[in-house]
Amino acid sequence: MALEPGVSCGVCLRCKEGRYNLCPDMVFAATPPNDGTLCKYYALPADLCYKLPDNVSTKSGAVVEPLAVAVHITVRQGGVKQGDNVVIFGAGPVGLLCCAVARTYGARTVVVVDINQQRVNFAINYAATRGIIAENGKDVEQVAKDMIEECELGRGADVAIDASGAERSIQTAIHVLRPGGTFVQGGMGKPDIQFPITAMCTKELNVKGSFRYGPGDYDLAIQLLGTGKVSVKDLMTHQFAFADAEKAFEVVKAADGIKVIIEGPSDVAHDI
Repeated sequence: MALEPGVSCGVCLRCKEGRYNLCPDMVFAATPPNDGTLCKYYALPADLCYKLPDNVSTKSGAVVEPLAVAVHITVRQGGVKQGDNVVIFGAGPVGLLCCAVARTYGARTVVVVDINQQRVNFAINYAATRGIIAENGKDVEQVAKDMIEECELGRGADVAIDASGAERSIQTAIHVLRPGGTFVQGGMGKPDIQFPITAMCTKELNVKGSFRYGPGDYDLAIQLLGTGKVSVKDLMTHQFAFADAEKAFEVVKAADGIKVIIEGPSDVAHDI
C-alpha cells in the first residue's frame, strides 16, 4: 500500500471544491504539532490508502508521496506538455521527480539547475537533458540570458519550476521564461523575498504556487510507477532499519545522497 499522510476535514469550502490540500484543518504527519509515522501501526481513512500494482514494491511505494508532489507541480500547476522547454531549479528528490514527470509528459528539453555538481550529474543520468551549476556572482538577468542561449531555449522556457526555495533561483526562473510562460513555486524558502515583478508583468507570466498534492495526484503517481514511465529505484540511495531511524535523519540533514528509506518494524510483515 501507499499512504497519503494527510487527513483533511472534508467539510470546509476548500475540501468541498476538491482542493483538500488547502484545507485549513489538515492534519499532516510530521508537520507540527502532529507526530509522524515512525510507529508500528499508523491508522488512516481507507480513501487515503492506495493498493500498489504487483510490480511496484512497498519500497518504491514509499516514494509515491514525493512523486505525487512532483505530479502536482509539473502536471496540475505547470501544465507541461509535448514539446515544452522546462527549467527546474533544485535537484533534490522533488526536483528530480519533476524532471522525470516532465520528460514523461513529452518535454523536449529539461534543464536542471543546482549548486551541487554531484546532484546535477545525477539529474542528467536520471531524467534531465541538460544540467547547469548555479552561479552566485552574476546578475540574475544575465544568468538567465546565458542559460537561454546555452540551452537553446529560443525566447525562453515554456515552464520554470523552483523546487529549491532559493531567492536567486526564483528570480532567475522569472527571467528565463518566455513571454506568456508559466512559473510554479514548489520549494519552500524565506517567507519574503525580492521578486522581479516588472518582468512578471511585462511578460504576462502565469505565476502559481504548489502545495503538496490534490485529487488524482496519488493515482497518477502510482500509474506512472506501475507502467514504468517513471522509475524511483535510483533515487533511493540509502536504506536504514527501523531501529536506526535517527541515522537516516542525520544523512538527510547532511544532504548526503538523494532519498533515504526507513524500513518498517521488523515484527510487521512487509515486502521491501
